[in-house]
Amino acid sequence: MLKNKIKQGKSGIVLYGLTPPKISLSHDEAKEIALRQLSRLDGIKIDGLVIYDLQDESNRNSSNRTFEFVHTIKPEIYAKDYLQNRYEAVIYKAIGNYNEAEFKEFLQTHSDAISVFVGASSAIDTPKLSLNDAYKMKKEIANDLTLGGICIPERHTKKHDEDLRVASKRVKGCEFFITQAVYDIETAKRFLDDFAALGIRNTPIIFTFTPCGNIKTFEFMQWLGISVSELSRHRIFDSDDALESSVKLSLDMFEFLYKYGLAKGVSVGANIESISTRKVEIDASIRLLKGIIAIIENHSLENTKSKIQSASKFDE
Repeated sequence: MLKNKIKQGKSGIVLYGLTPPKISLSHDEAKEIALRQLSRLDGIKIDGLVIYDLQDESNRNSSNRTFEFVHTIKPEIYAKDYLQNRYEAVIYKAIGNYNEAEFKEFLQTHSDAISVFVGASSAIDTPKLSLNDAYKMKKEIANDLTLGGICIPERHTKKHDEDLRVASKRVKGCEFFITQAVYDIETAKRFLDDFAALGIRNTPIIFTFTPCGNIKTFEFMQWLGISVSELSRHRIFDSDDALESSVKLSLDMFEFLYKYGLAKGVSVGANIESISTRKVEIDASIRLLKGIIAIIENHSLENTKSKIQSASKFDE
């Protein structure tokens, strides 16, 4: 079970991220989307889904948003009524979208859920509820809720304190962390170095990976604040197939971070998503998901063989 893996601090947790459909769709239209999303995952061994709760981040970025912001079905409703709780779900809650009464109702109704609380996207936002207030309410109302937090390795490059932010959230009750999409391996590595040095155990860091197949997707990633290194950008767009290059790059980055985390004593997992609604990029995210699972399974198999070979030496 996903909840057990989180609490045990297991490495290799694999999640797949979904954004619920627009709230303006009919029930049948939204149900069709849900069935299509579930069919893509048939036969793939994932630990659970991440169901996002969108917030308008216009205050964080003065540039025009690449894709229009739309209100979507609440993640907990989508998981239960449309995805039929087929998988364990990590329910994102954009705290600023809810007042105290609304959030209290969520906590009372989903007291044993797995949830990631997301704070305001900008310091100039005026959220209905603060992240710290949400942490306090969770402790008072839903202490059995498995709480996760957001981690932004890119922020570590500028402020050099993302490891301390994560440690602070850990004290406030967060048991695991999910990053935004990774396209700068050096930044992610630097964060792991500093986080490992704090000696915090049993706290999975789940890195997010998403395919990027064209300039419009790339522009939206930048708008969201995803840091793309020059090396990554050239590797993607100087190739004959940008989409496949981005998938291969993400696989390389995950393999490095997963094995580096093991060496550092930090549990590393993966959350795979498609920030684009283009079918080719969604399909690419499924290939990426399968590739990441294969990396974890192959590493586990190699370790098992190594242990058998080591044990056999004592039988000679």
